[in-house]
Amino acid sequence: MTKTVVSTSIPRPEESVSPPAPSGPAPAPPRSTKGRLRALDGLRLVAALMVAAYHYGGRGGDVTTAWGSSPKFQFPTLHSLFAYGCLGVQVFFVISGFVICMSGWGRSPRSFFASRASRLLPAYWVAVVLVTTVFALPVVAYEAVSPSEGLLNLTLLHQPLGADRVLGVDWTLWAEIRFYALFALCVVLPGASRRRVILFCACWTLGAAIAQAAEEPLLDLVLMPQYAPFFIGGIGLYLVHRDRRDAYAWGIVAVSWLIGQYWAVQDLWRPPSPDAFANRTSFGIILIVTLGFALVAVIALGWLHWADWRWLTVAGALTYPFYLVHEHLGWVVIEALHQDLGVPSYATFLLTVAAMLVLARLLNRYVENTLTPRLRNALSRTH
Repeated sequence: MTKTVVSTSIPRPEESVSPPAPSGPAPAPPRSTKGRLRALDGLRLVAALMVAAYHYGGRGGDVTTAWGSSPKFQFPTLHSLFAYGCLGVQVFFVISGFVICMSGWGRSPRSFFASRASRLLPAYWVAVVLVTTVFALPVVAYEAVSPSEGLLNLTLLHQPLGADRVLGVDWTLWAEIRFYALFALCVVLPGASRRRVILFCACWTLGAAIAQAAEEPLLDLVLMPQYAPFFIGGIGLYLVHRDRRDAYAWGIVAVSWLIGQYWAVQDLWRPPSPDAFANRTSFGIILIVTLGFALVAVIALGWLHWADWRWLTVAGALTYPFYLVHEHLGWVVIEALHQDLGVPSYATFLLTVAAMLVLARLLNRYVENTLTPRLRNALSRTH
């Protein structure tokens, strides 16, 4: 993998969207906490496909090597739409806030840690080894990271330690880990309750604003002003899921959306330029952020309860492994199909996505389904 890879994509990895049995402090009776939210599974895969569209056809950089020219020449019309796919990360973070609040409610710190570690690590470890191995092949045009950095990547602490990333997308996992730590310390450890979750959201929102104003690197690192409103908005939407009449929950969602759209525009909008790969408009960015919040809200309110198809659960299970492997291994597939075999651009795009979904299915079946429960049980065991 090249040393200059810079990725703007994220999902993130959530727990099953079936909530655990509630325990601990009990708020007002929840409206609906039984049954899997299959529509949320489907939305997760949609967000992952948005990110894949961005990596394959919505940016320049190393994917240009895979295509043999800039994707804007491969997709003269759609490349400007694919450029918005990076906003799938923000959608992922909203979903993550919802799911982590749901899965952490009533859990002990040990159980919460075991669920998070067992969910993230098995597929991640295998993806790191797989991408490192493929990039080390002489026929592959991309440079692998050093053996020392590759080993450090297995800890998920390589980014704060300054090492190169094996997986371009795993910067989002570092954001997720910091969110998990904040939620565990402030909510799970003392015991989740409506009042405590609302206080957590309010303090994090205010703290993130102060961190930005103070321009203090440590505060910025811990409180993540650019990403906090999306996680917090998802938490607020879970409170809405528990009680749609909760005015505080709706207030959390509204404030988070207002701040979130601002940060998305600040990070992703650039002044129009004829030399730019694609010009994202502020309207387009705000629209996608709004749709992300709105779709999770529709699911939280139960308006998509009829979308109870089992294939959505499969789609949700594929999302995390697909997200991990699609970028760099996708480049290898694109180069083989388009440059070596002469497959047309649009067919190459679709075949690459299909190949990564098949690989994700294999990782889910033979890695996650095998190692995740074993690791969870090992970490949950009391001595």
